[in-house]
Amino acid sequence: MEKRLDISVVVPLYNEEESLPELTAWIDRVARENGLSYEIVFVDDGSTDGSWETLERLKEHYRALRAIGFARNYGKSAALYCGFAAAEGDVVFTMDADLQDSPDEIPDMRRMILEEGYDMVSGWKLKRHDPIGKRWPSKFFNWTARTVSGIKLHDFNCGLKAYRRKVVKSIEVYGEMHRYIPILAKEAGFRRIGEKVVCHRARKYGSSKFGMERMVKGYLDLITVSFLSHFGRSPMYFFGGLGTLMFLLGGCSTIWIIAAKLYKQAHGLPLRAVTEQPLFYLSMLLVILGVQFFLAGFLGELIDRNASDRNKYLIDKNI
Repeated sequence: MEKRLDISVVVPLYNEEESLPELTAWIDRVARENGLSYEIVFVDDGSTDGSWETLERLKEHYRALRAIGFARNYGKSAALYCGFAAAEGDVVFTMDADLQDSPDEIPDMRRMILEEGYDMVSGWKLKRHDPIGKRWPSKFFNWTARTVSGIKLHDFNCGLKAYRRKVVKSIEVYGEMHRYIPILAKEAGFRRIGEKVVCHRARKYGSSKFGMERMVKGYLDLITVSFLSHFGRSPMYFFGGLGTLMFLLGGCSTIWIIAAKLYKQAHGLPLRAVTEQPLFYLSMLLVILGVQFFLAGFLGELIDRNASDRNKYLIDKNI
């Protein structure tokens, strides 16, 4: 049987031609010094500079280099998804191509996976070389992610991470979900998630490819992944429960309005027409919304029950 590689390093990139030779040489040096068999899987996310030509030249000198090139820019999550699918190492690393992540962290993070039993180790950029306009929003974002997910990580969005091979083969990264890989891993059953303080270097070439719009996308994705992790397999629990509550509130309010009118009529008390009472319309709205939410949950259950991966489960052990 062919021996599997010790490590795979998955590197998504977009217009990073200047940093690629230095990063490749650095990873190669670290792997050789530690006696590790390795591969570097570069995923070119539709670069418009000379990144792909640089990779072709580097391939002539580094046999361990592999590269995937997208026809256009799909985003970091798509690059990681394809990189994970191609990775063959026992421990899979991810890092950014801008030289801000240090390959020197690889041996210690690999040791934490293999010797300390972690399924995943996330880097923590304790001392960051980013402008304050990026640091403070990032702190708030990480606090929110910790609170929602219950995973005690200081830096969800650090590009430098290490995984057991079966973790990356068991999760699906899409949209902008690369920020929430720890949450995806936890929901897949991998709960041994640790972190390591890592060296964060100032950007040497070029400029950041991410703007402030990623904060808005980040919070929308956090809501999505949180909802899917709790109700993705049973949408009726959320929509059906909320719809039933609304229907009961609306129905009880309507009955109370009608009963109050009948009581006042029977006792000759002054009364207003039901249609002149705002509470009547609010009650009708609750009834209608309740029915719609219940139907949404019902349709969600029908779709989920016919999904091809409904009974796709990760089996860790067998006898």
